[in-house]
Amino acid sequence: MSGSNGEWWRGAVIYQIYPRSFMDSNGDGVGDLPGITSKLDHVARLGVDAVWVSPFFRSPMKDFGYDVADYRAVDPLFGTLDDFDAMRARMHALGLKLIIDQVLSHTSDQHAWFAESRSSRDNPKADWYVWADPQPDGTPPTNWLSVFGGSAWQWDSRRRQYYLHSFLAEQPDLNFHCAAVQDALLGEVRFWCERGVDGFRFDACNHQFHDALLRDNPPATGESMGEVSTVRADNPYAMQVHLYDKSQPENLVFLERLRQLLDGYGAVALGEVGDENAPPVMAQYTELGKRLHLAYSFSLLTADHSPKHLRHQVESLDTALAVTNGWGCWAVSNHDVPRVATRWSDGAAPDTRRDRLWLALLLALRGSASLYQGEELGLPEADVPFELLQDPYGRAFWPEFKGRDGCRTPMPWTAQAPNAGFSTGTPWLPVDGAHLPLAVELQEADPGSMLAFSRALLHWRRTQPLLRTGALAFVDAPAPLLHIVRSDGDAVLHAIFNTGIEPVSVPLPAPLMPLAGHPLAPTATVTAAPKPLLTLAPYGVFFGTTAEAGGR
Repeated sequence: MSGSNGEWWRGAVIYQIYPRSFMDSNGDGVGDLPGITSKLDHVARLGVDAVWVSPFFRSPMKDFGYDVADYRAVDPLFGTLDDFDAMRARMHALGLKLIIDQVLSHTSDQHAWFAESRSSRDNPKADWYVWADPQPDGTPPTNWLSVFGGSAWQWDSRRRQYYLHSFLAEQPDLNFHCAAVQDALLGEVRFWCERGVDGFRFDACNHQFHDALLRDNPPATGESMGEVSTVRADNPYAMQVHLYDKSQPENLVFLERLRQLLDGYGAVALGEVGDENAPPVMAQYTELGKRLHLAYSFSLLTADHSPKHLRHQVESLDTALAVTNGWGCWAVSNHDVPRVATRWSDGAAPDTRRDRLWLALLLALRGSASLYQGEELGLPEADVPFELLQDPYGRAFWPEFKGRDGCRTPMPWTAQAPNAGFSTGTPWLPVDGAHLPLAVELQEADPGSMLAFSRALLHWRRTQPLLRTGALAFVDAPAPLLHIVRSDGDAVLHAIFNTGIEPVSVPLPAPLMPLAGHPLAPTATVTAAPKPLLTLAPYGVFFGTTAEAGGR
């Protein structure tokens, strides 16, 4: 089970911190590592297993740290290496594992490697990035598109060649076909292993190789497009099948080298896999003992949240992972998508019952779970006006897409303090007034708050081995119900969710005894005569086991 044999990550709950927006210790309006350290008691009290800290490396911040200029340096905006060591030490003292982001597929265009690579066609690092000659008419080498809009190729007048950038033009892609690049990147990972991290979240890890023959991607059609894309439909990136610009087979060999390195330090690899047909790729990448330990899924970061959609996405990944004995990591919110409290609200008014349902569902799935900062408070998506928008992705696609800033606004700690206690200076993004009543300090004082619920549910889940590592199956149930079964041998746990706004009564397939000790128990009632009948309140949740097994 989780926590034994070094496999603490199986079924673990990972709390994601976005450093810019968590806590500012020096009044410059940007969160930092000392700020994180000062608030780790809050994280530990939740009952999570690990903390994933988004990038804090030296960077020009064109993509807010996902454009790395020096893999081994903390950006002065966030602090120093000593601050990092203090943060790591405090996490370990609190029993928390530390996972840091590593962005290996690309660097900043301000990285020393790129400066050398672009200086000529014959320097020692000339082939460290993906360079290609133009077409005879001067157009880019292929039709590949950037995730952030437009061509994935940028002209460079020094070399009179194009370079590849899967994201911003300021984020040139490294050439993983170059052995020296792989060796250098493994050295950067080793640096942090030796500094005591417990694991890495590898950003965009299926973008690490491109097709060496530079073949064009085919257009997407109804048959070829996956049901879950990594971008919105109004982004031209969704108009291609990305056969050649990512998810290349050569990446499997590199991931095996990476795993061998990590195993030497007991470090864990969580890979972000953004693909239109992600489950088979995730299964390959997490093949037992060979590559990544677990893969991060985008499949529930969608607008669609119907029981049918949720079941299909979960079953698709579970079926794929069964082939390789791989492992997934689920999330319903992160720093790239609108917060779940808004995204899955169907435009309705805020409702804590709905927020509690989604958290319970996340924690009932097979795999590990990632909880995004503020999710434990039930924070809705913030409204950031265009003139205050920072995200280049949002500025490019405004107003149909408002970017990612709405989920990145500062954590509200104290309602009465300036800037909700986040900073004594002007925050890099505004604090949303709707977040003030949800501040940590106010919820701490309210035993009926979302924060109190989150703590209670997370601590209860730690007592349920089946929810951490048990097998998963679905039982057919009429909408708006979702019925999940977790099992290990004769031990069976049923989790039934009413995703609707009306009470629902449904016959049970067998006599089930409600499990005690979790905060959603009052939302479900079981009557035994004349036949077992379950009644769920609106957004109600039932956790139960067979009567023969007894409650726990």
